[in-house]
Order: sequence, then structure tokens, then C-alpha cells
Amino acid sequence: MKVYRYIAIFVCTLYSVLCTPVWAQLNTDRITAIGRNALYFEDYVLSIQYFNQVISLKPYLAEPYFYRAIAKIQLEDYQGALRDCNAAIERNPFSPGIYYARGYIYRQLNQPERAEEDYTQALHFSPENRTYMLLRADTRASMGQYDTALEDIEDMLRREPQSASVWSEKGRICILKKDTLTALDAFEQAVKYDKNNAAAWSALGVTNLMLEREEEAYVQLTQAINLGSKWAGDYINRGIIHYHRHNFRGALSDYDQAVKIAPREADCYYNRGIMRQEVGDYNHALEDFNTAIQLDPERTEMRYQRGLVEMQLKQWKAVINDMDALIARYPYFLPAYYLAAQAKTKQGDTRGAYAYRQKAYDLEQRKEDIQAQQANQPHTDLAIADAQPQGKDYRKEFSSSTAQNQTDLPEEEQKYDSKTRGTVQKKHQDVVNEPNVVLSYYSQDLSLRRTNYYHPLVDLLNKQQVLPAALKFTSQELTLTAEMVDYHFANINRLTRMVEEAPSAVLYLARAMEFAIIRDYASAVDDCTKAIVLADRQLEPIIVFCRATWRYRMMDGDYELILRDYDHVLALQPDFSFALYNKANVLCAKKEYQTALTYYTQAISKDADFAEAYFNRGLTYIYTGENEKGLADLSKAGELGIYQAYNLITRFK
Repeated sequence: MKVYRYIAIFVCTLYSVLCTPVWAQLNTDRITAIGRNALYFEDYVLSIQYFNQVISLKPYLAEPYFYRAIAKIQLEDYQGALRDCNAAIERNPFSPGIYYARGYIYRQLNQPERAEEDYTQALHFSPENRTYMLLRADTRASMGQYDTALEDIEDMLRREPQSASVWSEKGRICILKKDTLTALDAFEQAVKYDKNNAAAWSALGVTNLMLEREEEAYVQLTQAINLGSKWAGDYINRGIIHYHRHNFRGALSDYDQAVKIAPREADCYYNRGIMRQEVGDYNHALEDFNTAIQLDPERTEMRYQRGLVEMQLKQWKAVINDMDALIARYPYFLPAYYLAAQAKTKQGDTRGAYAYRQKAYDLEQRKEDIQAQQANQPHTDLAIADAQPQGKDYRKEFSSSTAQNQTDLPEEEQKYDSKTRGTVQKKHQDVVNEPNVVLSYYSQDLSLRRTNYYHPLVDLLNKQQVLPAALKFTSQELTLTAEMVDYHFANINRLTRMVEEAPSAVLYLARAMEFAIIRDYASAVDDCTKAIVLADRQLEPIIVFCRATWRYRMMDGDYELILRDYDHVLALQPDFSFALYNKANVLCAKKEYQTALTYYTQAISKDADFAEAYFNRGLTYIYTGENEKGLADLSKAGELGIYQAYNLITRFK
């Protein structure tokens, strides 16, 4: 079992680190070191909170912006990372690592020209850096600049003539350049210098398969598999060789293994379908083609093989549908017309069959047009899979490099919340707004969030010590235990006796809180209404705010009453950010998105760190088609501690 060592948190808890200004001012270096270690140990969300604190105290430093950018890269928040890299470069334009990180971001944003500029700048400051050179070569190749990419590779080979990875990169670029023989030589050099490199054997095998040297390809692919390859493509390609040798049992075994390794890879099912079609197992072949097309509906050419199977199964209408889709994309692919004509004949539609044959005949008479369109012909045979990917995931290098030269930490260890650790963007989140902010005695741990849950009116109420416990604003209430429910029922009985003896606004509010905690919102709203009659101007906005939130929870659909309450609160307390935020949520529920955006923006103007408001405004922008603004807000929400935003950024970008 892989054992992770968790870094210790100096002094006490995250809360004390992030919320004690005097301590933080004296220990920004310490906070940075802890943030770097959190980054190294893949606590990206947590590390962002540390770097936020350093930035707030010393905004002139480049380092925390750079580290925060790296954390955002790991979370695939590339727009947010780009802003941080730009800020870091403004403060320190001489650090190659920042240009390296920004170049990586530009690649992810499909801006290779800018990426190449940044890698070149990184090499200006660090000309011997192998990673920067490899990435620049890869970027140049992605732009079709194969010769300049190979210049970088040759430069590295002069320094490292026995580097298997550099030889492999040369081979990959030569494949893109369609210089297969030079690629073959490069991959042969790669396996010469690293005989245990499964990826290099895989690349060599694929190259030989492309050159129709199946004997050599079979040996090399088998070698890759024997070295422990978990790449489905190695099994797909060896299965192709088995198929060509009419070794259908061997082919089926390899395709089954490929499907097991990569159940979301269309080529696995497509190739297995062709093999099953060959041996007459049409029903299973059709299942494989259906799955392949479902996984990759843009690969229209797969419909031809499915059409052949559908013909065998007498599914004439399905054949015609598939051929029509194929013809729409490849109008010069004559076999599709003839297969559709056969299906029409089987249906008894001789006129329809004649129309397809006549169209095919007309196209055959225009051989020049057809030849000119040969590049646009579908490939309907077995699909050769790419070799194992040669490129590294350079995101991993960011976190390891930032933790170099880290200072020693105390021996004490602290476990992190598993929900916020690692690449949280891969953890599926529902596309739903953050809930309303409410007043409660209970709140889940929101220490990662930067939202200011304080308001002076509640502070004054708590100081009176007339309630059973201190009230707090929260958007995440705790689930009650049976013992807690019993306690609050007892409180209701106690407060009822007190209200009967001496009714007051505070007592009605106290009982309303108890009713709300046990989910009796109707009684809570009724007590709030009674409390408002007795309340002074200081207490009134708090009571009306509570009534609005509990009316919303009753789900009776009377949004106008709820909105009227929030307007009442804002008339008494215009800076009440939570009322602005909750009102925006109600407007979203009414699908009045443009008005909701206005209120989210007002809430943010009152609290620049209002994480929930950024999150919900981001989703609202996306609902209204303003994706760029929406992603920027989700990025800010993630930065402010709502880690769920990173999954949505990954999906919507």
C-alpha cells in the first residue's frame, strides 16, 4: 500500500494559520513553506489557501503567485493559473520556472505560439534545461514546424546521445512529419539505450506495423506487453496482426484485454467487432459496433462495418440510416451507395435502390473528382492504435519542483480531508448553486472558505447571551443526531413556557430558531412574524432575514413573499451581503438570471471574498451563455475555498 506522509501544521490548526494576522505577518516564510509542502503532497486546494494568505500580506512577492498558479494547473483551472503567472512575471520577470508554467498553460489553452515564446524565454534564462527544450520541440511539432522541432531534438542529442526519451521524441516528431523510416531508426535507438522501456518498444512496433513489417511488429509489441505495458493500443495492434494471420482466437484474446484496460476506447470495440464479423458472430459484432459508435459518434466511417453486419441481420432500415449518415460526410465513398441500394432492394423498394446505384454510377463517371477527393475517404478497415504516449504529464513536475529545498517541518502529522486532497477536478459535482446563507447554531467546517460570515447585528445579539448558543451565518448546516433533536424539542417546551409568561421579540426568535432546526419551518415563520411586531430596529432585519430563508425552505413557491422580506431587510440594512446573495438565489430559482446576476454582483461588492456568490454567479453566467465570465467566477470561487468549482471548470471549459 502506498503510504503518504502528511505534513504537520505549525502551531495549531489551519484556522489559526489563516486567521491570526500577527502570527501570519511574522511567519510568511513559514506559511509559504507549508503551502509548498501541501502542494507537493497534492493538497492543491489547501495549498491555495496558504498562498492566498501570503499574497494578502505581501502582494509584492512573485513566489506565492507562482505557487498558487501551480496548484491551479493541477486543478486544471488554466485561466486562473494564467492570471497568477502574469502577476508573478510582473513581480519577477527573470524566473524561468514561471515562463515554463505559463507556456504549459498556453498549450492547454490551445495557444501554441504563445507557449513557444514562453519556452524560448525560459531557455534564455536556463539554456541547459532539458524539460524546457523538450516542451518547446513538442510545441513546435504541434504547430507543424517539424524541422525547427527536430533542431531542438538534435541539439539535445548532441548533449545526450544515449537518451532513450529524446530518441523517442525524435521518432514521434518524424511520425508526425510522415518520415516513417527516420522514425523507425529513432525508435530503434531508443530501445538500444533502454531495453526495458515498454513505450519505446510499443512505438517501434507500431512503426513497423505502419510499414507492413508484421513479423518485426509482432515481436516488438509482445516485448512491450511482456515489460508490463498497460496501454490498450499494444493489445489492439497485436490483435490486428493475429487477425491478419487468421488467428482469431489470439485476436479475440487481445481485444478482450484491450477492452478490459480501456473500456471507453472506441477502437477496442471496433476492431473486436470486425473480428467477430469475420467469424460470423454477427450479434456480438453489432453490440461492439454500437458501443464503438456511442463512444465516438464523430467516427462516421465505423457505420460502414455496422451496416455490413446489419445486412446480415436483415435490419434493412438501419443499414440505410447508417449509409445515409456516411454519405452525408463522405459523398464520394461509393461502397456506401451500393450497400444502401442492396438494403433498398431487400425492402422491395426498387426505385430507391435504382436512385442509389444511379448516383454511384454518376460519380464513377467523374473519376477526376473522385480522385481529387481520395484524401477525404473514410478508413473502414481495422484501426491501428497509436503507440504508448511518449510525452510526460508535466503537471507533476510542477509540484515536485516547488518542494525542492523545503525546510524541515515538525514531526507531528496531520491528516487532510480526503474530499479536498489531490486532483479534485476529477471528482464529479452536480451543477447546482451553493445554498442560501442561514443563521444557525451549527455549521459544517468551512475553514477553507474565505467568505466573511460575520455581521455586527448578529454579534450584538450574541453578546446579549439570551439565546441557548451563539448564532452564526453558514451555508452548510450540520445534520442533527437523535440526541440533538431531543435537546431542541426540550428547548421548544422551555421557551414556550417563557413566551407565555413574558412574550418578547428575542424569545420568539429563539423559539423560531428551535423550530427551524427541527425542520418545522411553518412554526418558525409564524414565530418570526410575531417577533417582528415586537422587535426594535436593531433586531428587525435579523428576524425578517430568518423568516425569508425559512419561507424559502417551505418550498411553497411563493417567491414574491420571500423577495419582499429580503427587500425589507435591505431597506433597513443596505450592506447586508447575505440578503443580497439569498435574494439572487431566489431569482435564479425563478429563472430571472439577469436580475440575479445584479444581486450576486452587489453581494460581492460588499464582500470581495464571498466565495458562494462567485460560485453561483459563475454558474448563472454559464446558464446565460457567458462561459468566459462564468469560468472566471468559478476560478475565483475555487481560489476562495469552494473546491467543487474545479470539477465544473474542467467540464465547462
